[in-house]
Amino acid sequence: MASHASCRVLVIGSGGREHALAWKLARDGADVLVAPGNAGTAEVAENLPISPGDIPALVAAAQERQVDLTVVGPEAPLVAGIVDAFTAAGLRIFGPTRRAAQLEGSKIFCKQILHRGDVPTAMFREFRSAVAAHRYLEEREDTPVVVKADGLAAGKGVFVCPDREAALAAVATLADDPQFAAAAGGILVEERLDGVEVSVMAITDGRTIVTLPPLQDHKAAHDGDRGPNTGGMGAYCPTPFVGADLLADIEARILVPTVHAMRRSKVAFHGVLYAGLMLTPQGPKVLEFNARFGDPECQVLMALLDSSLLELLDAATDRRLETVSPPSWRSGAGVAVVMASEGYPGPAETGCPIRGLAAASALEDVTVFQAATRREGDTIVTTGGRVLAVTAVDSSLGRAKLRAYTGVREIRFAGGWCRKDIADKGLNQERAMLAAEAAAAAPAEPAAPEAAG
Repeated sequence: MASHASCRVLVIGSGGREHALAWKLARDGADVLVAPGNAGTAEVAENLPISPGDIPALVAAAQERQVDLTVVGPEAPLVAGIVDAFTAAGLRIFGPTRRAAQLEGSKIFCKQILHRGDVPTAMFREFRSAVAAHRYLEEREDTPVVVKADGLAAGKGVFVCPDREAALAAVATLADDPQFAAAAGGILVEERLDGVEVSVMAITDGRTIVTLPPLQDHKAAHDGDRGPNTGGMGAYCPTPFVGADLLADIEARILVPTVHAMRRSKVAFHGVLYAGLMLTPQGPKVLEFNARFGDPECQVLMALLDSSLLELLDAATDRRLETVSPPSWRSGAGVAVVMASEGYPGPAETGCPIRGLAAASALEDVTVFQAATRREGDTIVTTGGRVLAVTAVDSSLGRAKLRAYTGVREIRFAGGWCRKDIADKGLNQERAMLAAEAAAAAPAEPAAPEAAG
């Protein structure tokens, strides 16, 4: 590849994750193109008006613009085979092949790989029709379950069901709602796992794994984890729920066996391996795997990453990840708060002018990553549901949260809203850990004297 100073990188996608990737790659010295991008990516890169789904046009653009490396943001092009198409054209691209991307594209395939690798996960049953899933739920004991669409559903195809009635309603939704038509070719019914949900991502070249700091995402729409699932309303990193010992255990028992199981299945995985985990009383178990950076988790990671992202992705693409130094990270913590449009996660209001972006971005250690935005003259307007991820870094989790919400308060658009409790679970855990340490260090109370007999 060309030297990093003259490297041309194409980022595929239009969301906040892609803005964060383009922002970091530009800071690493790359000449960055984004297809199709948004108003934010246009400030750090050149936008190309090509849909992520138009793979032939993307291949042609990469050839015409002499792109040295392509980085794929969203999952849909990966599942559609963009890596295969670029590789066949002699182009370098970071990400898994179409078959390997089924780790995210098919939850049934994912479960099969986990079984082969003896990776801890929830017990499950798979069904190829809503009728069969309905019959199974009617006949089994009435206990909490999770109902999942087999295919991609933009983070909304998972239903946590407290009882049979809710589970049957979820199956009916998957069968009847047009938005799940492509995703519900198969249905998974799992036992519901209880515990703390965390995310651990790793970059892998199929042999070597570079594990990234653990995060916690906030998928429910409203405070207190209430409301419907979304694509993600915020994230923070690192999470105190995962210490160094547990992270090493997750790597040894989950990430490494999964990569090995993929290789043994003749479906080597190269790219970002994203494990959504539940920390249960029996240890960490896999809820799902994604085949790309999370959104908004990527925004937090890019704000915290001190060393070169380009060097990591370049080495992983060339299957020489073992030759690069481990990434270095800023001390402290990062918090990303998503600002969404009115109506999200349902049909969202669009075309609303956004005010205060410059004021928020001028705050120290605050970066506003744009997602659903478009420039109209001198104004940036909303174009979809999750509009922005206001991302901040500071010396502690509490200070990073305060800094992020200070940025949020500078921004206004009609109907705009956000969760107010991003990172609170981590802060509560930190307080509990400090209290436990203080209690352990306190001198024991003297025993009461026995009464005279």
